[in-house]
Amino acid sequence: MKLKTFATAVALAGAALGSVLAAQATHDSRIALMKKNGAAAGELVSMAKGEKPFDADAAKAALSTIAETAKTFPAEFGAGSDKADPEVNPKIWANMDDFKAKASKLAADAQAALAQPPADAAAIGPVLKTLGGSCGACHEAYRIKKD
Repeated sequence: MKLKTFATAVALAGAALGSVLAAQATHDSRIALMKKNGAAAGELVSMAKGEKPFDADAAKAALSTIAETAKTFPAEFGAGSDKADPEVNPKIWANMDDFKAKASKLAADAQAALAQPPADAAAIGPVLKTLGGSCGACHEAYRIKKD
C-alpha cells in the first residue's frame, strides 16, 4: 500500500513540475517573441534615423519578422497559461478577442508594408508610425506598467 501512495505522490509531483516548466517555457517564449519584434523594429528605426544605411532586404526581413511574430503571439496565451505568470495582465484572457484583433492588426499592418516595402530610409518613418500605433494600442491595453 505504501508503494502505491508513494507512486501517486511522485506522479502528482511530476505533473506539478511539468506544469511549472510548461508555464516557464510559455513565459520564455513570450519574452523571446517580444524581443524578436523589438529587434526588428530597432533595425527599422536605425535605418530611419540614418544610424545604419538603408537596406531594402533588411527592411523586408524586419517587416516579415514583425508580421510573423504578431500572427503567432496570441497562441502563447492559451487557456490556463495565465496562472503561473504574474508579469502578464489577466485582462488578456478576459478580452481575448480584442487581444487577438490587436495582434492581427499589427500583422496586417506589417503585411501591408511588405506589399509596398519602403524604398528608402525616409519611407520607413510612416511605416514605423503605423506599426508603432498598433504595438502601442496593445501595450496600452494589456502591458503591465513597471515602475
